[in-house]
Amino acid sequence: MSDRPLPLQLLLIDPDPIFRLGLRVALETIPHFQILADVPTDTAALQVLAEISPPDQNPVNLIILELGNGISSESQQLGLQFCRQLKAIYPQIPILLLSAISKPEILSTAQSIGVNGYCLKGTSISDLIPIITEIANGGFYWLEMPGIDSYLSRLPFVKLRNNIRLSGVEYIDKSLTSVTSKLKIPGLPILDKALLAGQRRELLAARWLVNHLLVTPEEKQPKQISKSPTPPTSYLQNSIIQTEPQQIQTIIPPLLTPKAIQSTLLTACINKLQFSLENLTDVPLEIDILREDKKRELLYIIIQKLSQQLEEIRDSQLINQQLSELRTKTLNYVWKSTLKDFYGKVLPLNIGGINIEVVDFLLNNSTNVETEILNKIPLIEDLFSYLLLQTDLYVDNKLSPAGSETANSQASMILENLIIQVANGVLQPLLNFLADVETIKQTFYDQHLISTREIERFRNNLSWKYRLNNYVNEPQAIFESRYELFVFAPRGIAKISVYSPRNQELAQLSGIPLTVTLILEFRDAIAPRVQSLVSFAGSGIVFILTQIIGKGLGLVARGILQGIGSVSFTDKNSKRNHQRNK
Repeated sequence: MSDRPLPLQLLLIDPDPIFRLGLRVALETIPHFQILADVPTDTAALQVLAEISPPDQNPVNLIILELGNGISSESQQLGLQFCRQLKAIYPQIPILLLSAISKPEILSTAQSIGVNGYCLKGTSISDLIPIITEIANGGFYWLEMPGIDSYLSRLPFVKLRNNIRLSGVEYIDKSLTSVTSKLKIPGLPILDKALLAGQRRELLAARWLVNHLLVTPEEKQPKQISKSPTPPTSYLQNSIIQTEPQQIQTIIPPLLTPKAIQSTLLTACINKLQFSLENLTDVPLEIDILREDKKRELLYIIIQKLSQQLEEIRDSQLINQQLSELRTKTLNYVWKSTLKDFYGKVLPLNIGGINIEVVDFLLNNSTNVETEILNKIPLIEDLFSYLLLQTDLYVDNKLSPAGSETANSQASMILENLIIQVANGVLQPLLNFLADVETIKQTFYDQHLISTREIERFRNNLSWKYRLNNYVNEPQAIFESRYELFVFAPRGIAKISVYSPRNQELAQLSGIPLTVTLILEFRDAIAPRVQSLVSFAGSGIVFILTQIIGKGLGLVARGILQGIGSVSFTDKNSKRNHQRNK
């Protein structure tokens, strides 16, 4: 038996992915700390806690969290409410508030709720380690906040000005969050992007002005807080790079570890599963037949299986194998293990007097999944190389360093498409052989797709999708050097195109796909000339109609009108002269 103490198991909750990742990387270097999970929201945290252990036990030794986003008062109140919820469900788990908040009233409320400790963001890792250990072992730690100067508090309009500033900043932050989320929607038109980017710049400028023009005198004074000599920053920088206390400089963060990058991307995917999962594209997906909760459950299982497989590959030192071999083995493992978990609770079905086990039956009748779906998921080798070897990624034919925002964004899109396509693969054998079984429909299907007619229509649409992809859409994408990826967007599942050289695939095309590319090339070659000819002919026709025929018709019409006018005028004069003679 080893006398080595068990590691302290920690759960990190913070909406800032950079801070959360930096804190995780820093704490994982401590031998007696183990990070069970790092999540951005309270919902994700409760889901992790529910999966680890029941409420009557202690699943973790310490929860480290930020109150909301640490900025708006509404977010802070929601954070306090979440702390109450945690203390009600898991009263024995201590909570450390690691926050940018320094308002005495907020901290006093947190302390009264039962939060066990508080540290300001920016506290060095060397100071944070004993604090975490103390609180995890049942202790307490609260920084003494400096009181507000009585003279400053007597200044006129200080409270009113501060309330105006806080309400203004809160309103601006809500608008900024809305605009930022809209900017992340894939496939946004260029004009809309430009308008939203302009709105975002205006909101940032407005927030800066409000914070500087309406700041109260006590907030202008520097706050001397013990154990916090450095301003809040990323723990990734704070724990590795030492800087002078009053020196301001631009610091390039060191490269992240592959494990940290993987954790960031998978956590982001889990967070996006809280959005709507409605298919916003014009392409039918197999998972469209599922209810929202079942769709979310399936995608979450895939993320879990993929994470486990990547960890096994990393631990077993199989990374040096060919990435193509890893691709095939990993995708097959994730697909099969997900299928077993997702359909594992379905009881045996009696079809035609024969009892069948759903999982075994689907695995034995899924020969097309690998060829039609898994083998066609794009850029998997690039993704695995990025997650396992921390290689740089080519984005729009430009090399982006691993861990950069551009590389993470590209890897995130590839990862989300992988998850969605594997989910389609889990549904395909079911739709091929057991689509109209009542037990299956009651357990999995959306209420709008439960009739036999709707199911057959749905299957026909999928069949046409495969034909169009094989003969038209895929050859066109190869010819245009791009891939179509399905991604999670705030409003649902969207489609986005990414550039990738596909010259080798283009050279291997034959038959109908090759004909499609030749037609596209012929159209590109002839279209500009035909367009110029039509434009020239159209200009000539317009000239003839307006300048020659139009003017001629105009002259004739004017002559007729003048003639009618003259006749009428002559008739009237004749009548007048005749009446006078009488």
